[in-house]
Amino acid sequence: MRIGTKEFQTKGKTYVMGILNVTPDSFSDGGRWNRLDAALRHVEEMLAQGMDVVDIGGESTRPGYTLLSDQEEMDRILPVLEAVNARFDVPISLDTYKSRVAAAGLAAGADLINDIWGLKYDPDMAGVIARANVPCCLMHNRREAHYGLFFVDMLEDLKETLRLAEQAGIARDNIILDPGVGFGKSYRNNLECIRRLPELRNAFDLPVLLGASRKSVIGLTLDLPADDRLEGTLATTVMAAMAGCMFVRVHDVEANVRAVRMTEAVCYG
Repeated sequence: MRIGTKEFQTKGKTYVMGILNVTPDSFSDGGRWNRLDAALRHVEEMLAQGMDVVDIGGESTRPGYTLLSDQEEMDRILPVLEAVNARFDVPISLDTYKSRVAAAGLAAGADLINDIWGLKYDPDMAGVIARANVPCCLMHNRREAHYGLFFVDMLEDLKETLRLAEQAGIARDNIILDPGVGFGKSYRNNLECIRRLPELRNAFDLPVLLGASRKSVIGLTLDLPADDRLEGTLATTVMAAMAGCMFVRVHDVEANVRAVRMTEAVCYG
């Protein structure tokens, strides 16, 4: 899969996507990188630590988050996106579920759209991605965590996302799936997502991204605050690499890069 100027294997390799939240209120690092100079320093640091793709987000999606207007979100992300694109040779993922923001971000240099609603929030999103012919990460999400058989229902929801992608003309080889740990799921559902990553990978024969870094499933399991969940995150990263996930989306790049490299050495020699 080509993301920006770089080629990525979709099988047999796990890449690290570093998180850059340019928000004042993200659950674990809100306010740390929402100044342009701080954001650029953090990108430089993550690249030195082995980051493969940077994921830029301008709206917190923690539980109870405040919905931003399209313009507010663009005002936050576009200056950072343009500066990162100008200064660094790194593929840029834009974390947004709004078509206008996605279109503006692509025009400013984004290489991948990361949609936490899997094309189901904004009916114009699929068309924006298809016309740009860029990769996308499509996440499973629900407004309420009400399921019959959780994993079966999750797969059905993802089938609907893939139908929307196909109808809009998004190339299948441009799609990455995300099980959506922490979104529209109970604690037990989140554990099951991580445990059944190999089944998700095999169900659609599409690359998978895991985004479990510092999330509440780790905090609830270990009874730890958001800034003290590194070891729990590393456990999920190792499971993702063993399951053949294409990406892990993380806050702590260096430690996760090391965990991936060690896991790959053991699993693949």
